[in-house]
This record gives sequence, structure tokens and C-alpha cells, in this order.
Amino acid sequence: MGHSEYLLDVLIFLAAAVIVVPLFQRFRTSPILGYLAAGVIIGPHALGLIGDTKAAHSLAELGVVFLLFMIGLELSVSRLKTLGSKVFGLGTLQVLITGGAIAGVASALGAGLDTAIIIGGGLALSSTAFVLQLLVERGERPTRFGLTTFSILLLQDIAVVPLLILVTLLGTGGESIVDAFGMAALKGGGAFAVSILFGRYLLRPLFRLIASLNSVEMFVATTLLVILGMGWIMSLAGLSMELGALLAGLLLAETEYRHQIEADIRPFRGILLGLFFMTIGMSIDMVFIYNNLATVLIAVVALMIGKTAIITALCRLTGSPLSTSVRVGFALSQGGEFGFVLFGAAATVGLASADLAQILMAVIALSMVATPLMFIAGKHIANRIKSHTAHPKNSIETRQEDVKGHVLIAGFGRVGQTVAKVLSDAGIPYVALDLDQTRVARCREKGMSVFYGDANQIHVLQAAGAGQAKLAVITLDDPKTTCRVVSALRSEYTDLPILVRARDRRRSLELEHVGATAVISEAAESSLQLGSIALKSLNIDEDDALCIIQGYREGDYQRLDDIIQGEGS
Repeated sequence: MGHSEYLLDVLIFLAAAVIVVPLFQRFRTSPILGYLAAGVIIGPHALGLIGDTKAAHSLAELGVVFLLFMIGLELSVSRLKTLGSKVFGLGTLQVLITGGAIAGVASALGAGLDTAIIIGGGLALSSTAFVLQLLVERGERPTRFGLTTFSILLLQDIAVVPLLILVTLLGTGGESIVDAFGMAALKGGGAFAVSILFGRYLLRPLFRLIASLNSVEMFVATTLLVILGMGWIMSLAGLSMELGALLAGLLLAETEYRHQIEADIRPFRGILLGLFFMTIGMSIDMVFIYNNLATVLIAVVALMIGKTAIITALCRLTGSPLSTSVRVGFALSQGGEFGFVLFGAAATVGLASADLAQILMAVIALSMVATPLMFIAGKHIANRIKSHTAHPKNSIETRQEDVKGHVLIAGFGRVGQTVAKVLSDAGIPYVALDLDQTRVARCREKGMSVFYGDANQIHVLQAAGAGQAKLAVITLDDPKTTCRVVSALRSEYTDLPILVRARDRRRSLELEHVGATAVISEAAESSLQLGSIALKSLNIDEDDALCIIQGYREGDYQRLDDIIQGEGS
């Protein structure tokens, strides 16, 4: 294929995405379904606009690699400690029991043991991309329902790696199931050991060096090098690139650079993941599915009912309230994007026929289509359950459902550190961002919750939890950057209180205009502090002095700034 043909394929991909995906979003449907539909339309089974898709599939695989890297970033040690029992307890039970039940049904219907295991493992997984998007859109990520759902999804995503290895091992033949699992576990354990040593001794110093250069391009290039490099090394060892990406994310999750990295990688992940879903859509034969529509629909209904029942029961058995259990069961009832990967790989190595792979991929796609309705149905049933259950307003369940927000601090110089110290003394959690990697490293050694990241990028602020923050405090030195940060936060989060420091009254007015809730003038405040000390030194009554100073603080900052400006200070 010549360069012009490759370029034409790229243009067709982009045009299909630009035309089809916005139509789905306009009807408030997930863009994932739009990408799948776009792939079906341009694929060989419909309009046939794309011929040789090997290059597209290679790029699409990178979308899965970047998705697993982002999942690795979520798996920090502190996050796993918080969600540990749910991730490794509830999540493991869900994958094993759901997978075993589906494998049993597949075997009873005539599938071989190896094929049944892959079918069970693939359909036990739910859609991380789809479900997390719905949780974020509805603001339910930090709720009890959201955290339980997220915990199960994390374990499912971890389970993808051994399942992919298992497909490869079973496809080569000559090995028993026990031997295949043992080899997967052995290789996985060795990879984790090597990655921990690599991360501890090389990765953090490397990013510290790159961050000191203050080059955005070099920082992004280093992140891409680590992700793809780890993937390449794992592939050389006979493992999957996805495992390498997951390990790279795990290594970087504990560093002060994770928020900046997450913001930098998000566009790559989004574009390549969209391409992945389009290539999946291209492989779907709509005529074949139409001819087997009854089988597909029966499988979809059985899958969603079965997964809902199993997950609901497991959540209830592990201590979740019935209302939360029902919502989690309904939310995770669909098949997942990694099922496409597993069944495609299974078809390639001969573990599943092409027709069976088509049916399984159609089941996943249709179950994804039904997911928004399942979310609504689950919430409706959960509300009915709550209304018939007598829970006092201050019950333990209610308190656990409350979101405990943090304070987001942008800029961690002397002012930012002082604010952080005050918050810590009051027992209030905070997350701080700063671009001075030396300062970040020094403050983290003192146990302060500061991360390397550019607050001027809204994706970095989002990665630092701006959507769940109670308050934002902006203490940046550059006035123009401060204005941009305040404007971006106000545009994205209309109800978020934003406190800002400013040099003078003129800057204060600018910041108030772009959305600051309250602005503290440095010149005025330092003058008031000096004035307060002067009054006390002159033996002025403390109450009178406090009344004078408080009068300025409560509304006369402008007059004080006018005095300061008039004196040329």
C-alpha cells in the first residue's frame, strides 16, 4: 500500500469519526457507540471504504495500551489500600464466579473447555471506558456506588493481562490449563519484580531530570518512551504490551508527576481508543448478525440478567447495602471493550471460530447500547428500595455516601505551603500542584500532598480532582496564568468556590471579572498586618485596633489600594 493510500485511509477514518460520533453525542449516547457505528459503516461488510486494515489495527492496539496505562495510574498503593478489600475481594469473586458461570453455560452448549474458559473470562468483564464515563457524567464517581463499581472494574482490568496471556498459551496447544495458568502467573510475577526495581532506582530520577528542563515536549516524549518501551520489553519476554503499559502506570502512580502525566496522555488515549473501537466496528458483519439475530438477542438478555444477578448478590454478601448492590449489578451488566480484544485474539489462534467471534462481539456491542438504560433502571429500583427501608438521615450508610471533598491548591510557594499547613492543622485534606520539581520533591519528603503538574491545563486540574474539590485556592505568581486558571475553573465548575491572591486592586478586579469568588490583595493585606503591629506597639486598645483593621478587610480594600498606589508602592 502506497503513502497516498495510507493517507486516504486516515482521512476516511477521521471523516467517519467527525460525521458519525457527534450525531451519537447529540442524542446523548456514548461516543464509543459512535466509533463502533462509524467502523461498521466504512468497513468491508458495509460500504467497503477501507481495504487493508493491518496498519489501522496496529494503531488501534496502542489505544488499548494507553487505556491500560491510565488504569495503572489509578492503581497507586494508597488507592489500593483504600479499596483493597473491594478490589481483591469483591472484584476477584466477581471475575471468577461470573466467568465460571458463563463458561459452564458455554460448555453445556457444546463449546470445548478451552473455548468455554475464554468465553467466560471475556464476558465476565464489563466496559471500563463506558461505565466510568457514565459515572463521571452523573457525578457519581466518589459515591459509595461509584467506588464499589470502580473497584470491580479495576480488578477486571488487571485480569485482562493474564487472560490475554492465557489465550496465547492455549492457542499454541500442548499445555494443560494448569500449566498455562502457572506460566502466566510466573511470567507476571517476574515482570512485576523487575518493574518495581526499575521504578525505584531509575524512573523517578529520570522524570526529575526531565522536569528540571521545563520542556513540555520532552516531558511528554519521556512518558511515551516509558509506556511504549515497557510494552516492547514485555513483548520481547513473550508477554503482552498491555502488561508493560499497566506496569508503567503502576510505577508512575506513586510519583509526584502522575497528574501531569495523566493530563498529557489523555488526548493520545482518547484518539487511539476511538480508532480501536472503529476497527472493532469494521470487523462486525451486520448481515451475519441479522441472520443470527435471535441467537444474539437471547445471548444479550441472558448475559445482562445473569451478570446483574451475580454481581448484586456478591455485593450484598460482601456488606454493601441492597440499594447500592442493585445499582452496581445493573451498571456492570454489559460486556466490555477487552472482550473484543480477547475474542479477536481467540479467533486468530483458533480457539474460537470466526462465526462464534462475530456473535460474541455483537453481544458485547448490543449490551453496551443498553447500558445507559440499565443505569437508569438500576437507580430507579435502588430508590424504590431506599424509600421502603427505614434509614435515619445520620445513619452510617448516609455518612459513607457523603463526598469528603479536598482543597485544590494551585501553586506551592510560600503562600501555598502556608495555606496547606493551615488546612492540615485543621484536618482538611488538600491536593497541591506546582511546576518546580525541586520544590515538589522537597515538600513531598516532608509528607506534603503536592504533585508536579501545570495548573494552567484544565486536564491537570481535573486529574487532581477539581470536580470533587470543596474549594480551590490559587497562589500562582504569574498574573496572566492566574487569570487563565481561574477562568478555566469557573467555566468548568460553576459552583466551585475559588480563592485567589493578587498583587493589587487592579489585578483583583480582573480576577473577580473572570470568576474568582474572593481575591486577597497582597499589597493591602501586608499593609494591614504592618498597621496592626504598629497600633499594638503604640499601645492602642486591642479591640479598637482590631475594629479598624477589620473595617478595611470587610470592604475598604479599594481605598487602601488607592493609598498604596498613590504613594507609588
